[in-house]
Amino acid sequence: MNKNNYAIIMAGGIGSRFWPISKESLPKQFIDILGTGETLIQQTFNRLIKICCSENIYIVTNKNYRNLCIKQLPGILKNNILCEPSMRNTAPCIAYASFKIHNKNQNANIIVAASDHIILKEDEFVRVAKNSLRLVGENDFLLTLGIKPSRPDTGYGYIQYTSEKITGQKHIRKVKTFTEKPDKELAINFLASGDFLWNSGMFVWSSKSIILAFRKYLRDMYDVFEEGNQFYNTNEELEFIERVFPGCKNVSIDYGIMEKAENVYVYPADFGWSDLGTWGSFYSHSRLDENKNAIKGSNVFIYDSQDNIVNVPEEKLVVMQGIQGYIVAEKDGNLLICKKENEQQIKQFISDIKNVNN
Repeated sequence: MNKNNYAIIMAGGIGSRFWPISKESLPKQFIDILGTGETLIQQTFNRLIKICCSENIYIVTNKNYRNLCIKQLPGILKNNILCEPSMRNTAPCIAYASFKIHNKNQNANIIVAASDHIILKEDEFVRVAKNSLRLVGENDFLLTLGIKPSRPDTGYGYIQYTSEKITGQKHIRKVKTFTEKPDKELAINFLASGDFLWNSGMFVWSSKSIILAFRKYLRDMYDVFEEGNQFYNTNEELEFIERVFPGCKNVSIDYGIMEKAENVYVYPADFGWSDLGTWGSFYSHSRLDENKNAIKGSNVFIYDSQDNIVNVPEEKLVVMQGIQGYIVAEKDGNLLICKKENEQQIKQFISDIKNVNN
């Protein structure tokens, strides 16, 4: 195992689009959503230990989830669980972990992954990840893993690449543009053009390259975390992070760096990826009955109903008749009934609930 290979797992999200199964008190990354016997974060950790040793895997999460990480991941070093005092998007999360790793090993090569993604072809993922880590160790690349799209999905971001070939790197393409979730017509055009990939949200770079990028494109954030070099990997680190982290700009790594930097490249890959971010992605990974219903729950009776998602506790008795194209999900007395086509509105539903309760 290459001692310079490191991994950062981002695990601070609350998974609001999977409500009511995923809630702030127990987000989706800590749930066995697909019934595989492992939670999503356990799958992610077990996948990454094939790429780097366990002591080189770092998790950045909300401080409220630290004990969940310890409980679910007995192989993680407790000091490698980095706790965010507040939610500040992916750029501060990645900056904190990258500076801490660089402080320990200035030859570090890092893969950044979310805690809640599904990867069906793990052997292919491991091959691509190891190759990517080798490449960034030899080149000043900010590399993102792009997924060959199979459908015009409006729930994913897209990466357009240029025709420019990188000398000696036949798999790597220069990134031209990033596009956040497009509408259906634009997604269809992207697919037809042949030079667009899904943005997996997985990144690979050396600690040197990403820290230089922070200095150039997010200088205020760089200055904050550069000051921490005297505290990282000491007993004073936690106090320092508690003090400075809440003041960081709330910005994604995509917007803050990847869309601005000149040395951004994409590695086109196909390893059965899904971000499992919505009920629709749950549906695509579920076993369907003869009427194309995805059912999780042992006491569900469905009549004259097609193309539905039903996710309820094992003891919950559900009878449905004449329903088509709906999400029906219940947990802890919270019930969601929503058209599948309108699943992107679930985040707004949760916001409205919070506003009423406040």
